[in-house]
Amino acid sequence: MGRMVIVAYRAKPGCRDRLLGLLEDHVPFLRRHGLATERKPLLMEARRDVFVEVFEWRDGGIDRAHEDPDVQRLWDRYAQVCDYVPLKELPEAAEMFAEFNPVDW
Repeated sequence: MGRMVIVAYRAKPGCRDRLLGLLEDHVPFLRRHGLATERKPLLMEARRDVFVEVFEWRDGGIDRAHEDPDVQRLWDRYAQVCDYVPLKELPEAAEMFAEFNPVDW
């Protein structure tokens, strides 16, 4: 059984397009490494250049990702273009029905 996760990324100034490029290949990259399931991921845009991604890790995938040097390099690339944002800090999260704009690739 997999594990659904929701993560928010705030693009650093001038890095919005680079972040979107990383996000486009994020789950396919994880799948190639046997870490994410085939469940279709969702990508949404919140306010202020924040993107919210929903995807499913394979069972044990999170732990294996922390040991995979390729994943570590990918996460280093993310660190260059964005900051992670706790969901509770998103204004949308305070609403009964949090609304986001869909992002289509």
